Amino acid sequence: MRRTEAAAGRRLMERRFRVRLNELLDDARVRPSVLQGVLPRLDAFLQPFVTALHTPERQTNARHYVQGLLSDLGGKDVESIAYLHDRERQGLQKFIGQADWDHRPLLAELARQVGRELGETDGVLVFDPSAFPKKGTESVGVQRQWCGRLGKIDNCQVAVYLGYASRREHALVDVRLYLPQEWAKRRRRRRKAGVPDAVRFRTRHELALELLDERGPALPHAWVSGEHGRPGVGRGGAAGGLPRTARRWLVETRLPAVERGGRDDPGRVRPRLQGAAPDRGMSEAGQGRGRAGGLPGADVGGLAPSSGPIPPGHLVLDTGDPAGKKSGRRR
Repeated sequence: MRRTEAAAGRRLMERRFRVRLNELLDDARVRPSVLQGVLPRLDAFLQPFVTALHTPERQTNARHYVQGLLSDLGGKDVESIAYLHDRERQGLQKFIGQADWDHRPLLAELARQVGRELGETDGVLVFDPSAFPKKGTESVGVQRQWCGRLGKIDNCQVAVYLGYASRREHALVDVRLYLPQEWAKRRRRRRKAGVPDAVRFRTRHELALELLDERGPALPHAWVSGEHGRPGVGRGGAAGGLPRTARRWLVETRLPAVERGGRDDPGRVRPRLQGAAPDRGMSEAGQGRGRAGGLPGADVGGLAPSSGPIPPGHLVLDTGDPAGKKSGRRR
């Protein structure tokens, strides 16, 4: 019976993935008019990013690589891109795979652009873990773990993504690769894969909080949303105390909330602390209180899907557990 249920769950996961993939592909269609004068516009777009690379050689490599990715080449490997620009492949290969340049200033520039072009005071920061199925054992962070793409535990890498959404548009902003504990404590394996010494084990929630601290000030927002990444959160205490009957949970993060200017001044941000407790009048699902796995100092209280406004200084966790639909509302 359990194998049948697991197989049905995987088929459902595949159908959901296929529907979402088709939606993304439809959204990615490019009108021919967009390509008119694209090279000068591409160069202007790349300028603030390549400036962060400092040396002319690295700036040229970055331009050539991006131009190759957007070209009509059948294969977009580094060697083919190098030959497209009538150059030897070794320099571009070293830039992509070995050169010690810092990618963080480029992501900071991306966050600034997203905040400037798409930012609205009631924008939403979206955190979501995503997995990539792998066959080998050498890729950084790969091991048997929950893979949402496959709907089961399998060999994969996992990363936590930060997206931004407003009425204007939505965009990905940053990402953190999850390094499991088994990887974090094995020096030889880390060294072989090129994991920097400064990288330590952090839970997915801690990675999300790190992204929030680094990119939040550049992205005007009033909401933070996220997904745990695995169905059945809370079963057997797997999520650190979330009862299995609850589908949505209110989490007091004790993070700094922000005060912002009006619509004409979305970039004005002044940190202020919020520690408000959940409104007693809100409807609740499930029972008890607990700790959100990996969220330091987070108090957890259940909410039914029809609950009212979320108080400042809190997040909503959606476990995706259909059992929450059966829990009803506490009167």
